[in-house]
Amino acid sequence: MKEQSIPMASHPFSVINSTALITLAVLLVLLAALPVRAKAEPLQALLDEGLANNQELASQRQLAEALRAEAPFYGSLQDPRLGIGLSNVPMDSFELDQEAMTQKQLFIAQKVPWFGTLDLAQQAALLKAVRQEARVQAKALELTRMISTAWYDLAFVQRGLETNKRLEALVSQALRIAETRYATGKGLQQDILAAQVQLSELLDERISLERRRRTLSDRINTLLHRESFRTIPLPSDIPQGAPLPSTEAMNRQALQNNPGIALRQADVDSATIAVKLAEKDYYPDMDFRLAYGQREDNPMTGLDRPDFLSGSVTFSVPLWQATRQDSKLDGAQKKLDATKKALVALERSLPHQVDALRAEIFGYSENHALLRTALTVQATQWADSSLAAYEVGKIQFDTMLSARVRLLRYELRADRYQYEQLKKLAELEELLGGPIHPEGIETAVLTEETTQ
Repeated sequence: MKEQSIPMASHPFSVINSTALITLAVLLVLLAALPVRAKAEPLQALLDEGLANNQELASQRQLAEALRAEAPFYGSLQDPRLGIGLSNVPMDSFELDQEAMTQKQLFIAQKVPWFGTLDLAQQAALLKAVRQEARVQAKALELTRMISTAWYDLAFVQRGLETNKRLEALVSQALRIAETRYATGKGLQQDILAAQVQLSELLDERISLERRRRTLSDRINTLLHRESFRTIPLPSDIPQGAPLPSTEAMNRQALQNNPGIALRQADVDSATIAVKLAEKDYYPDMDFRLAYGQREDNPMTGLDRPDFLSGSVTFSVPLWQATRQDSKLDGAQKKLDATKKALVALERSLPHQVDALRAEIFGYSENHALLRTALTVQATQWADSSLAAYEVGKIQFDTMLSARVRLLRYELRADRYQYEQLKKLAELEELLGGPIHPEGIETAVLTEETTQ
């Protein structure tokens, strides 16, 4: 029976000596430390669909529109009051022409708050709309990040399934070789059992990966608010892109565009308006009243009695100032101080969050470069030398098989670092308030070295 052989692992750097390998690895690590930023076309299509169809986001957006639409209501006067009545009717006869002061009245009244109060009330209502619009932006960014991270996870799971398939083919071929060698008396039965165990582990791994693929696909379909399950398109290659801007440029973008900043600034502005409204409460509101009184002719003389016109203004009096106006103003000022501190806290924490994500992105980038330019090369050489040694009986079967499996595992781990990097970029874009601006781009590695 003719023995089968496992092909040598092909790798462009398999014959590079150690010194050249290390030099090349350092150079490629520096080059590979430029993070990826471009979104793949299938992902962008999913993001557009999610932002257009997600009902929770649509609900938040309509609420913002409703708040802005009703703001003029709070800047308008209350509806005037129109009334009719009788005045000075004698109780002995209830005759309307008996007494000269008896009147049938028609009046109109209007409440008017102190000057400037309505404008402040409308501004407060508009700020509620501004605050809700910031929440809509935050929700859209969160949805973008959730779809992106789920899509990247799904793409990596697909890579895992592809690697699993390659591993199954490799182990199956190794199993056939082990069976051939055992049949010819050159191999051991434990080699066959080791390969069978490895195949069973790969089968278990494939089942888990397929289950996770379905779970992630369902999650993305849910985020897109699709009525039925649809297959999620995936990229053939991992997306690549340009280097990140400098830390200073990203900090400026975060402070300018982060919806949390807009949200807390709206809180500060609302609290400022609340203080001004509390100060207005020290001034009286006014209630204007204009009445027309019609009188009957004198029944004795037949003379015409002139009608009456009367008007009045009623003022509210801040009699309980200590427990009402003073308390309200004190509370409004404390709320204003609290909102200012919350805004400052976020402004100070954002640069640290940006720096932390940037450090993670560079870390994953360097991990990926190290695997691609060093560990994978070394693993390739190890796999080839292990195969050669196994064929002449210098090492055991499981050592050879482990070397070849580890090579594919390293390649998958390198892909994982790239996808983790992309997920962190999605988090960074959420923090920056949108896509990363290209302004201020500089060589990322040099920036990283300068900050260390």
